[in-house]
Amino acid sequence: MCGITGILEANGPVDREALRRMANALYHRGPDDESYYFSEAREGHISAGFGFRRLAIIDLSGGRQPMSNEDGTLWLVCNGEIYNYQELRQGLEQRGHHFRTNCDVETLLHLYEETGPECVKQANGMFAAAIWDVRKQTLFLARDRLGKKPLYYRATPTQFMFGSEVKALLQHPACPRELDPRSLSKYLAYEYVPSPHCIFKGIHKLPAGHTLTWQSGQTRIQQYWDLKFSGGPDRRSEGEIAEELRERLKEAVRLRLISDVPLGVFLSGGVDSSTVVALMAELRPAAQIKTFAIGFEESSFDESRYARRVAEFYGTDHHEDILQGRALLDMLPEVAAFLDEPFADASVIPTYLLSRFTRKHVTVALGGDGGDELFAGYPTFPAQQAARFYRMPRALHERVLRPLAELLPVSHENFSLDFKLKRFLRGAGWRPELRDQVWIGSFIPEEQRGLLANTGEIDGYDDILNAEKNCPAAASTMERLIYLYCKFYMQDDILVKVDRASMACALEARAPFLDYTFVEFVNSIPFGLKLKGFKTKYILKRAMADKLPPDILARGKKGFGIPIAKWFRNELRELLLDILSERRIRQQGIFDYPALARLVNEHLQGVKDNRKQLWTVFMFQLWFEKYMRR
Repeated sequence: MCGITGILEANGPVDREALRRMANALYHRGPDDESYYFSEAREGHISAGFGFRRLAIIDLSGGRQPMSNEDGTLWLVCNGEIYNYQELRQGLEQRGHHFRTNCDVETLLHLYEETGPECVKQANGMFAAAIWDVRKQTLFLARDRLGKKPLYYRATPTQFMFGSEVKALLQHPACPRELDPRSLSKYLAYEYVPSPHCIFKGIHKLPAGHTLTWQSGQTRIQQYWDLKFSGGPDRRSEGEIAEELRERLKEAVRLRLISDVPLGVFLSGGVDSSTVVALMAELRPAAQIKTFAIGFEESSFDESRYARRVAEFYGTDHHEDILQGRALLDMLPEVAAFLDEPFADASVIPTYLLSRFTRKHVTVALGGDGGDELFAGYPTFPAQQAARFYRMPRALHERVLRPLAELLPVSHENFSLDFKLKRFLRGAGWRPELRDQVWIGSFIPEEQRGLLANTGEIDGYDDILNAEKNCPAAASTMERLIYLYCKFYMQDDILVKVDRASMACALEARAPFLDYTFVEFVNSIPFGLKLKGFKTKYILKRAMADKLPPDILARGKKGFGIPIAKWFRNELRELLLDILSERRIRQQGIFDYPALARLVNEHLQGVKDNRKQLWTVFMFQLWFEKYMRR
């Protein structure tokens, strides 16, 4: 696991000092080593430079990058892991390839020699890779199928640069810091900036499952993998499906136990992370499994007792830390610093603290990410079922029911009844593919028009509508929602959160549920076995029925939340009023101050729960102060 960056120049040599600054901006991703490759500057040839920061996981002494093939005509930097590298290496050696290291990512170099851009189709892993082809003067970039590892780039006809994080690109003098208004609108809608967009104008994210080729100043992006759904009935019995599911997931766990450094598990006590622990216990003695959990003083947000229950059930080497509110608040400056795009998922803070706690003991941690998306585990999936039967005239819905719901007393508890009811009514009238985003997002287009000082760049969920067109025709309505969850919320929220929070601590996070072969199998299961009536994750829970305690299997989705609504009225009140002060907002010129002041006053007076909207603007302002205020 590492940080990678690079520069290509068509009209002169690579700025070596700029490349070193770019690599050093990624120090947190790879504190173990720093190394570079620079091509010879020759007339008529493109100059290339790669920078690399290493977190040593496999082949601790020999897996140094940038690395080349046998004759030095290909150079590679790669952030991530290739889990099936041993199988791939055996076949490559039989076909005459010679390896210089025991490092897993060297297999990509030799696969590229044989098949070119098709090489990624054989790799099972999480990766963001760059290969410079000296002879063809071509740069090849690739990102893993589900988007676990990030990759940003900036392209012009004479220059190309890339990096694991935006902060690396910003170190180059040719990369301007200009806010992209369209991406700001997307952030306000989604609470993150969806791929391929970036908050900085001129910078882009390479989408998951895509490759990029840059040659002679021309950029070509191609998709090499996408989610598919089988459609139609399944002749297998529930028992057969459950058994195969468990065995396939266990194999995905086994592959992710390959490491030359200590590893453990993020354990929340939910079904997904508990399943990972259960399957690990079939592969190695439970006493050797290190599990990590954090709890909160606020009872409605605390899940530590469930994690403790699973740890005791299996007898793992359990580590737990109970966090006080002050510790979470003190982390805000650090979190704002490593989030180089605005990001409003507040669970990034406890994720960061869990990663920091875990890193004291191990270098790699497995987690349950992906289970909710694959098995319809979010509360929004049953809510979608309920919304199908919600048939109210629009006037009654907007003028009577929603105003009545707003009269309910405001609660600051996690997923309180009033919060869920108000959210349900907020999105019930929207078409299914947009309804989820209205439920989980912050500002719908109409609200943005009232919030933004300049309303010329309002996003109307066009990314979702365009992505929905690419969903396989065989997919049902609910499978299309799974598709969109994976393409948006999982890729650009959940996986970004885990990557940034863990890598800020030099900790590698692995997700067995997102093994692409397992994902393909799960997508072949009829949706009715994922959400059965209103029972979420039905087939996963059946597969683990004799492996987990009944109370763990019966738990509803909780989420890794923090008490933002309460904090804004207490511990964060002064900072909120300062960050969103009239002087700052009017000087900045992005938001309409009266509209923002109304949101603040309503929340502080307890009239409305505006936690999501306020946190989204609050985190944008913290990001703006760090990255745009010069």
